[in-house]
Amino acid sequence: MPGPASMDDTDRHFPKDVGIVAIDVYFPSQYVDQSELEQYDGVSTGKYTIGLGQDKMGYCTDREDINSLCLTVVQRLMHKLEGHISYESIGRLEVGTETIVDKSKSVKSVLMQLFEESENTDLEGIDTTNACYGGTAALFNAINWIESSSWDGRYALVVAGDIAVYATGNARCTGGAGAVAMLLGNYAPLVFDRRARGIHMQHVYDFYKPDLASEYPVVDGKLSVQCYQHALDMCYQRYSRKAEMEGFKEGSSLIDMADGVLFHSPYCKLVQKSFARLMANDFLNDKNPDFQGRYAGLEDFRDIRLDQCYFDREVEKAFMAASKPLFEKKTRQSTLLSNQVGNMYTPSLYGGLVSHLVSQTMEQLAGQRIVLFSYGSGLAASMFSLRITEDMSAISGLPVLYSCLSDVKSRLESRQKSSPQEFDRIMKLREDTHNKAPYVPVGPIDTLFPETWYLTGIDSMHRRSYAKVPPVPTNVANGHTSSTVEPSPMDVSRLRKRKTEDESGSSSVKVSSPISLSGDDSLVTVPSGTSTTIETKQSSLFEASQPGVAGKLSQS
Repeated sequence: MPGPASMDDTDRHFPKDVGIVAIDVYFPSQYVDQSELEQYDGVSTGKYTIGLGQDKMGYCTDREDINSLCLTVVQRLMHKLEGHISYESIGRLEVGTETIVDKSKSVKSVLMQLFEESENTDLEGIDTTNACYGGTAALFNAINWIESSSWDGRYALVVAGDIAVYATGNARCTGGAGAVAMLLGNYAPLVFDRRARGIHMQHVYDFYKPDLASEYPVVDGKLSVQCYQHALDMCYQRYSRKAEMEGFKEGSSLIDMADGVLFHSPYCKLVQKSFARLMANDFLNDKNPDFQGRYAGLEDFRDIRLDQCYFDREVEKAFMAASKPLFEKKTRQSTLLSNQVGNMYTPSLYGGLVSHLVSQTMEQLAGQRIVLFSYGSGLAASMFSLRITEDMSAISGLPVLYSCLSDVKSRLESRQKSSPQEFDRIMKLREDTHNKAPYVPVGPIDTLFPETWYLTGIDSMHRRSYAKVPPVPTNVANGHTSSTVEPSPMDVSRLRKRKTEDESGSSSVKVSSPISLSGDDSLVTVPSGTSTTIETKQSSLFEASQPGVAGKLSQS
């Protein structure tokens, strides 16, 4: 039997700088205030806002489902990238979600109606499900596809979306909803570190959805927190070992190697506790801890065993206090969307990435390394990392990625607040009408953000139909400029980099294409080095929303 392959010489065969080329997020246009929900639920003041760290919770009426959320976030991202990227240039589309409205038909297949105008039906990928981990699994699948012999040079589009709702009780305040779309390719401004994933998989019933007639999960809250922390410990050890082997982690501290540390966020307080647990791991791995500096006052915890202190309040309190300055510096900003929208399930971690990006200037972000921890109950977990390019010029792609997120904060501010009574009524409506057919939604449309997809009806055969809110007729929408990103020479740069590599004698890699600044034919370099001209047809979602086309797209 042959042994494991040596990886020493394989980098030259991989596409260069595989990562996130563009990203966007969608969240509902209405929310409930958590402090008002505390009063309505009759719980102590601060239980949700301080105890869980939540300020607002976004939610969906019966006008939105998982299909509409994903339609909206994909359409928004592609609209912002008009002039850069067309629907024809996508070669893989995969959706991570645990919100199931059909046990057979995938959300990805519903999204294919966005590609009809471009006539692109040649897309690999399908839906991926395991609690909150599905988005990360879809992301890894996309990265692996780009780095494989199956890659045809086009982009991958990863979508993570969910609607998190709970039955009446103490868990309802931890709901939320949203979707994130990520465009992946080579020569990306956000580059994933290769061969540095710490993985932990285990069989456990901490959170699951066995009742297919209900949106609500079965949750063992205490067990789920324990599983999350145990998975974090395991992923920390495995990621740290691989990061050291790859040469970008030096010394005993994982926290020190990262400019940002991001977590899957069921609620913000768990994120802060998890950061403290990372410090505890660093502390126990440090052969010579600095008791005069970072670890001052922690001398009594030198011999603790992490697997015996999941709920040790004394240990938790000590490390939360010691880690607070670093938490504020490296993680707090990433909790913006979690704090304002709630738990989005599969998009939660990537909402954290969006929050990290929009909370700093491009100059501050350039050159950062970010460590991410993903967790899904059942369970599946990973720790991995990415680097942000140091190049802030137009050809790097970083300005384009950053511009795609320029409206996030203004959209948060433009949402409408609902009373707890209205929120409770909508939750009861969703419960009563779940899986009902035929059904015509009764929720308002005029409160939705412009260009949001929404459910128009479910027929007697459970077939769902959708429409889209018209765009605002001016160049200002929701308090922010509504326009596509200005074209830049980022893809000319990719071809130029490819040409330079070929002239230097390095092995051939493909370029995520076809796209061009002019909107004309684009050049794709195939593995053999031969050049092929591919005719592209620019796809516009605005055009697809016009009369005659909208009708064709309305039936999923």
